[in-house]
Amino acid sequence: MSGWRYFVSPVEFNNDSNRFQVDCEPSELLQLQDYALPSVLESFTGWTTVRLYPFQIHSIALSSFASIIGPFGGFFASGFKRAFKIKDFANTIPGHGGIMDRFDCQYLMATFVNVYIVSFIR
Repeated sequence: MSGWRYFVSPVEFNNDSNRFQVDCEPSELLQLQDYALPSVLESFTGWTTVRLYPFQIHSIALSSFASIIGPFGGFFASGFKRAFKIKDFANTIPGHGGIMDRFDCQYLMATFVNVYIVSFIR
């Protein structure tokens, strides 16, 4: 979708032409760029460069963390509950524990996403 300006630029109404117009230069995150591949990947794929949008690299980093490290938020919460000898954080959802029991992985991901945005994107 980043190939269309309509999706990456604000749409404004022009009173003179009585139409909506899209008139901006997309952010660097939404412009294709060439990246050199490391020699290991270069020998494996045969490519020297790859053309990507920078936000795709951020997406790969976030999704990798979510799928590899995210589930450990649940393990951490379980260990925390066992240390205090409680079964559930609450009884909001009968049989499933409270809200914290349903979203323990999301709390870890929210912390990581905040640190990632502050450190790498801004």
